[in-house]
Amino acid sequence: MRGGDIQPAPTGHSIPRRVGVVGLGLIGGSFARAYRAHGWDVLAWDTDADTLDAARVETVSGVLDQASITSCDLIVLAAYPAACIAWLEDHAGLLGKISREGAGPLVIDTAGIKRQVCERAFALAEQHGFAFLGTHPMAGTEHSGFAHARADLFVGAPLVLVPPALGDIERLQLLDRAYMLLEPAGFGSVSVTTPEEHDAVIAFTSQLAHVVSNAYVKSPTARVHHGFSAGSYRDLTRVAHLNAPMWAELMCANGENLSREITCLIDALDAYREALDAGDRDRLRMLLADGDRIKRSLDDDNRH
Repeated sequence: MRGGDIQPAPTGHSIPRRVGVVGLGLIGGSFARAYRAHGWDVLAWDTDADTLDAARVETVSGVLDQASITSCDLIVLAAYPAACIAWLEDHAGLLGKISREGAGPLVIDTAGIKRQVCERAFALAEQHGFAFLGTHPMAGTEHSGFAHARADLFVGAPLVLVPPALGDIERLQLLDRAYMLLEPAGFGSVSVTTPEEHDAVIAFTSQLAHVVSNAYVKSPTARVHHGFSAGSYRDLTRVAHLNAPMWAELMCANGENLSREITCLIDALDAYREALDAGDRDRLRMLLADGDRIKRSLDDDNRH
């Protein structure tokens, strides 16, 4: 992102040993398993008692509650955006009290949108005096739930950080603290940006891809494609299988940006359709060549 790429801080610092995870889906469960694999004590909370019980078999040592929050060095909010905000509102006073009395936990969220979550979280953090940092791990699969969580899900994956508006020294201190605390997850490159820029870009790189994949399989031909498909079909349909409630919440919260991207795509598709309806091979060739040129240019940029 244009916010600028930066590298994680050097290792060798004294690493705290307890993390709290709110929400044990794919992302939260993977955080829990990653930290457990690195010897951290993992506390967790989830609305589904069966999920929490399953996690306690080999990953989670206890429940994250009012009493145990005080012992955490890092709290990861990995629930849906509205649930992340609700949890923060319920615990902001306690987090502030802990922070005033000593070194309270760093709180991060992992939601796929940042403006809605960060606006409220930044305000709560400033009002009550605790540390909050927006994050978005750029990793996942087409599967959801704790059963699919992996300790190595984030290894080498990009991480986007969204800090509040702070002075230069405070900002660097917050980011350095985050690098140390997030080290067990194994992220690769780290980018820093604003909530607004994050949501504008993620509408294209993630949300639009899910919409297109989900819409693509609605063709009647999808029911008779067996024996006629290979890599192209597989690649384009991979994320058609999704967690509908979660993605609906994310997309509606970022509706303006996503709608703009969908409109751009529809306009591009209309140009292809018009060329086909007119039997205009030269026009179609130009459109295809233009897309190929753009993709090659993007690939070249990524290699440098």
